[in-house]
Amino acid sequence: MFRLDEKVALITGAAGGIGRKIAHTLYEQGAYLALTDMNEEGLKALKAEFGDHVEYFVANLGNADAVKQLVADVEEKFGRIDILVNNAGLTRDNLFIRMSDEEWQLVLDVNLSAGFKLARAVVRGMMKRRYGRIIGMASVVGVMGNAGQANYSASKAGMIAMNKCLAQEVGSRGVTVNSIAPGFIRTPMTDVLPDDVKAALLAKIPEQKLGEAQDIANVVAFLASDEAQYITGQTIHVNGGMAMI
Repeated sequence: MFRLDEKVALITGAAGGIGRKIAHTLYEQGAYLALTDMNEEGLKALKAEFGDHVEYFVANLGNADAVKQLVADVEEKFGRIDILVNNAGLTRDNLFIRMSDEEWQLVLDVNLSAGFKLARAVVRGMMKRRYGRIIGMASVVGVMGNAGQANYSASKAGMIAMNKCLAQEVGSRGVTVNSIAPGFIRTPMTDVLPDDVKAALLAKIPEQKLGEAQDIANVVAFLASDEAQYITGQTIHVNGGMAMI
């Protein structure tokens, strides 16, 4: 089940922890991989972990021209894009009254606008081929909000709403569009949190543990597969029960 043989998957933010796990999971299911990130060394190291049918593309998704060039380069290399995983994201946390215009705009540009531009660029070909999967990485805070993250929360809420709109427009053409909203996932950043902070965090999660990157990658693989062909416009929450939505 969930085979993706010879499907071409473009994964943004591929050099990060969740991106790497998504890449490995889709590759194990037979997908060809187009990996992109700003971190060239991370991309080189990641590509070295695979065999054939994997290429990386360094791109700054905050730059509109770079987004256009990325899609053109991937299509030149692989001929098409069947699966788009809008995983790239960043944070610039600050209290609302202290947040600068630059902090607001950068997060919106990378987390939301780049995903819009990528989806717009790839969906035309998907519609012509009557097959496509667009998957956006949202967040639990895009639904619940979080103090100090007005920009990040807004970008993730926008991702959810944007994907619902696109899903309605392209559903009849064999293209599904969904979002995944992770809760707190174990990363190097959470590993170094003080014990009291971790305890307070876990107290909010019924499963009493942080999620793993593999938990997110598993859902990506499912949504990208033929088994999920009747699921579109949805937000899949992966949060250990922290938010039951």
